[in-house]
Amino acid sequence: MQARITGLTTRLITVPLLRSWGAEAPENHVIVTELSTDDGGTGHGFSWTPTIGPQAVKALLDYDIAPFIVGLEANPEIVWDQLWKRLHEAGGGGLTTIAMAGVDLALWDLKARQAGTSVTGLLGQRHQSVEVYGSGVNLHYSLEQLVEQAQRWVSAGHNAVKIKVGKPELREDAERVAAVRAVIGPDRLLMIDANQRWDLAHTFRALDVLGEYGLEWLEEPIRADDLWAYRRLRKHSPVPIALGENVHTIYRFRDFIEAEAVDIIQPNIVRVGGITPFRRIVELARANSIRVAPHLLPELSGQLALTLADAVSVEDVEDASFEQLGILAGPSPVKISNSTGRSRLSSTGRPGLGFEFTVNQPAPASAAPDSKGNRIEYSNS
Repeated sequence: MQARITGLTTRLITVPLLRSWGAEAPENHVIVTELSTDDGGTGHGFSWTPTIGPQAVKALLDYDIAPFIVGLEANPEIVWDQLWKRLHEAGGGGLTTIAMAGVDLALWDLKARQAGTSVTGLLGQRHQSVEVYGSGVNLHYSLEQLVEQAQRWVSAGHNAVKIKVGKPELREDAERVAAVRAVIGPDRLLMIDANQRWDLAHTFRALDVLGEYGLEWLEEPIRADDLWAYRRLRKHSPVPIALGENVHTIYRFRDFIEAEAVDIIQPNIVRVGGITPFRRIVELARANSIRVAPHLLPELSGQLALTLADAVSVEDVEDASFEQLGILAGPSPVKISNSTGRSRLSSTGRPGLGFEFTVNQPAPASAAPDSKGNRIEYSNS
């Protein structure tokens, strides 16, 4: 007989970033969830937002989600579908799906714990290794700081890196892209991310100038909901187009894929609502031969990456992992270190998601640059 949910509790952790993402995002917010069942089971999950709405997410969980899920069977797929039907009139995505992730992750954690395995083991590990690319929220960095960051990525062994673009003058973007390309050399992959700062006309101008630096992809140059513009852009762009961190439902991913408006999708596991919808979105992409590159959250996306049918690359934003921010109660299940330019995960003895958050508001860890490279492996401690 399937266990039933008896309760859900939440708490908010706000932690300063070791390397600020700019004036608009100096900190990250994690809404920690704990779910209980009538057979004594406990599952741990979280919701996450770097900027907007942590209190709103927590309120949705406390006042709308928790009362609704009590009594439901503790099955993540079933709960997710029922909960989305309940909540989507308040918004099909965004704060709604971010809050839902707190429940979905807790249910997958519970399911894996009860099976005596990790979430990776529960879903089935298909790959021995996955790619990790160095990333930074660095548009506010000086040129010298950006070059130093690129040098750290090279020293760490990353075979691919991503930087922000979107300076007021295109010549500044060109100078910065050229400088990074000079540091990383001709053989490493270079991606750029404009974070919705451009319109369509400027994007075409930027491609004319920046395309000569051998770009692997251009990420989210235009407002993420402007399907018409992305369809036109991809039709004429010499550089592959990536987007997805601000696309929150399988229906919207379907729209972009069917419109032939995107080459690489980047679902954020929390923003789409958890592991349940993430896996569905990945299968949609696979059926349409679209590449996947999960957005942020390496402790989570690094584990899920090994379970997918097609190989994906995992984003590692410098000094921004949960472990580096000092908000984990123990070591991270994912360690990044150098091994011939790939990330590797070996078996972990820790069940579920493999990590829990600190009880008290933490002091962040040291901001010393991580020079361990780009192999991901599970910690056995």
